[in-house]
Amino acid sequence: MATRLVNSFAPQEDVMASVDATLEHVQARELRYRLAILGPNPLAVVRYAGGWIFDRVLAGWEVWVAVAECDDPRPVRILGAEVLDLESCLNSNPDARPQTLAVDTALFGSYSRIRNGLLDSLDTAEFEVALWGENWPAELDCRVGSPVQYRMSSAARAFKERAYSAALTSDPVDAVETFRVGSPSLAADLLPSG
Repeated sequence: MATRLVNSFAPQEDVMASVDATLEHVQARELRYRLAILGPNPLAVVRYAGGWIFDRVLAGWEVWVAVAECDDPRPVRILGAEVLDLESCLNSNPDARPQTLAVDTALFGSYSRIRNGLLDSLDTAEFEVALWGENWPAELDCRVGSPVQYRMSSAARAFKERAYSAALTSDPVDAVETFRVGSPSLAADLLPSG
């Protein structure tokens, strides 16, 4: 077997071209996991899923947050996610599909397309579905499991606090966020509560 010598003095341009080619390869072949979040506004998304978003971004996931109203996208951007307009997302055909979809139940009754798409996704189990919210539609009870909790990292708590500051709120940041997921859950990071 021939030994290949690595030239540590290779020009910097060659190294950068290699990095650019690798990034192009990753993007072209959709090698990153994707999390799509639908929420009414940035503050609601940060409140209920901010730590989970940050930790998934930190783990290399591509995270999109589509909101119905957005006065200021900074709270979500602080967590590392891309902020999109919900109506535009509903009216487009995405090039890439997420592995996980997370939805605030407040949107379930307000948008028939979200309701129908969510019910279809839960029935087909094509990808993981996580839900959160104050008002729980009875129609979802037989389609999702018991509450699960996400225990966020210390860094996620710190960034969630910073996102709250950007939103001009000082709500306390709990160590866990609670969701209900479609069965079976693919997420090893969402653990049964209780």
